[in-house]
Amino acid sequence: MAVATAGRTARQRGRLRRGDHLAGWAFVSPAVLLIAVFGLIPVVWSFVLSLQQTDLTSGGTWSGAANYRTMVHDPVFWQAARQTLFYCVLFVPITMVLAVPIAVLLNQKVRGMTFYRMAVFAPLVTSTVATGVIFSWLYNPQIGLINAGLDKLGLPQQGFFQSTGGALPAVVGMTVWGWLGFAVIIYLSALQNVPRELMEAAALDGCGRFRAFWKVELPLLAPASSFLLVWLTINALQLFDEVYVTTKGGPLHASTVLVYYLYQQAFVDFDGGYAAAIGCAVFVVILIVTVVQLWLGRRTSHYEAS
Repeated sequence: MAVATAGRTARQRGRLRRGDHLAGWAFVSPAVLLIAVFGLIPVVWSFVLSLQQTDLTSGGTWSGAANYRTMVHDPVFWQAARQTLFYCVLFVPITMVLAVPIAVLLNQKVRGMTFYRMAVFAPLVTSTVATGVIFSWLYNPQIGLINAGLDKLGLPQQGFFQSTGGALPAVVGMTVWGWLGFAVIIYLSALQNVPRELMEAAALDGCGRFRAFWKVELPLLAPASSFLLVWLTINALQLFDEVYVTTKGGPLHASTVLVYYLYQQAFVDFDGGYAAAIGCAVFVVILIVTVVQLWLGRRTSHYEAS
């Protein structure tokens, strides 16, 4: 009798689990469909397109791996790859390092803090076109405010977007300004979730404010840092809008990054197959970098919810 009852209970639990699974898939099916239509299918089609020679206006001809062989021997592609890496190496750490102290300041209880938080977040919701216009004016070699400030300090003026050596760092400065608010909000949320008991215990142990932050709060920001590292790196590897609005990849390809070079090949030179091959290469790089960063994040971030 007990065995039969246990068997009925197990079957009922199995039916409940299957019902829960079906209900769960029913709820997520619209999102899965959207991801398949606008995510997976374009990826597969891009790979197929990368194996063809096509101008995107007529049927293509099968060329196998010819586009990938062209990529390997294309000096502009490798220049764009180096500049994309250079941009990532500057943009991601600078954004994360600046965001931490700003988040700490915004975590204080002072009057008008809501306004300060909105002011920091505002650049993120500013359109790329508007941001590009603002920084084109700020960076202008003749009438820009930044060069005017440098002149007042007795420092040499810079060419910024018009300089082969300064165009990409100028883009870095512009995008750090645009994305800093996002990183600050993530760190601010993480700081507000630090248990107060830990900070009180640190104070009882004689830790000053800075030491408590360094020993208690900063280690607990590791999950937020891991998330930001992945998110900002993905965005950096896909840099396009800011370059398109400001420098157009110039001067002399000095600010050409991979996605902008892809755009040039597809919609300026109408070499759709080669552009698709570049897109596949960027996709593989992003996938590998993301997997490695997530793996490292799991090994280095230790956080337990209270």
